Amino acid sequence: MSPIEAGVLVLGVVLGLALFATVMVALASLIRTLGSARKAIDELTSRAIPMLDEAHEVVRLARKDMDKVDTLLTRADSISGTVDSASKLAYSLFSNPAVKALALASGGARAVARLGRNRTGSVRRLGRGRSLRKASAVLAPGADSPS
Repeated sequence: MSPIEAGVLVLGVVLGLALFATVMVALASLIRTLGSARKAIDELTSRAIPMLDEAHEVVRLARKDMDKVDTLLTRADSISGTVDSASKLAYSLFSNPAVKALALASGGARAVARLGRNRTGSVRRLGRGRSLRKASAVLAPGADSPS
């Protein structure tokens, strides 16, 4: 082997060793980086899992509360409809008879007041010192004035 071939061989071996050393250093750095990444992922996972469990519990409780609110709103709507129907029924049952009863009482009081006067405008006596005007005032206050 000639000295040039030996020099090329030595240079090849040195370059191969340098390349091998560079690859080994890069591989060691990569292993350290992967180890750090694994630790970071493990730490993140150890923190994230309880947070996710807590968030799941909060969502479950919120859903339960929303169901309660929905039930309350449904009941309130039902009660509102019932009250509305009852008020319409009460109005239709009592408004017409009540108006008729008030009109009858007012007309009756006016009739009693008119019957209590004679043609001259003086008040007739009923006996025992009571007049028809006083009797009509008892039946319908304010109805003793002529209309």
